[in-house]
Amino acid sequence: MNITFIFFLGLFLAMVGVIPPGLLNMTAAKISLKEGYVRGVMFAIGVCVVVLIQTYVAAIFARYLSKHQEVIDILQRVAFVIFVLITVYFLLVAKKEPTQHEELEMRSKHSRFFQGMFMSAINVFPIPYQAYMTITLASFGWLDFSHTSIFSYISGAAMGTFVMLYVYIFFFHKIKDRSIASQKSMNYIIGGITGIISIVTLINIINEM
Repeated sequence: MNITFIFFLGLFLAMVGVIPPGLLNMTAAKISLKEGYVRGVMFAIGVCVVVLIQTYVAAIFARYLSKHQEVIDILQRVAFVIFVLITVYFLLVAKKEPTQHEELEMRSKHSRFFQGMFMSAINVFPIPYQAYMTITLASFGWLDFSHTSIFSYISGAAMGTFVMLYVYIFFFHKIKDRSIASQKSMNYIIGGITGIISIVTLINIINEM
């Protein structure tokens, strides 16, 4: 399998995972706006270092699961149901604008790099997300579990995370007052993404029946 293709798969899927506003990307944007570009980028780099480790752990876990097809079949069906429920929630249920949360003031004197590492470490979502995506890619034959493929994929995942944090750092202040940044619009975006993932998962389940 072409390692460049695998790299861009990791990059794209990581970007998709970081698109929705969350603790990491919003913190990166706020640091950049308040303290300057350099500190925001250092925070993002710290996040990506941990993402490398998390994605590697996810790939190893996925490699183990790939040898136990019966477990994968169960997880795929569970994941399909979860993604469908998430899609329904964001497209049909979550329509109200959220109340404004009081902004947390950053008082830490430590390096923003280590702050990024810490905040990324407590965000464990990338591990199950990347494990599922890795299994799905392997089931389509787009990824194998050789060391070269795994290294290419996790490198792409780290770069994709950095790219999306970079976008938040430099463009958040330009879109924060526009409709695209509203919670309602973001709900539709998230729902659309999970809807696509649900369709891909369903196709994969049907092909294996």
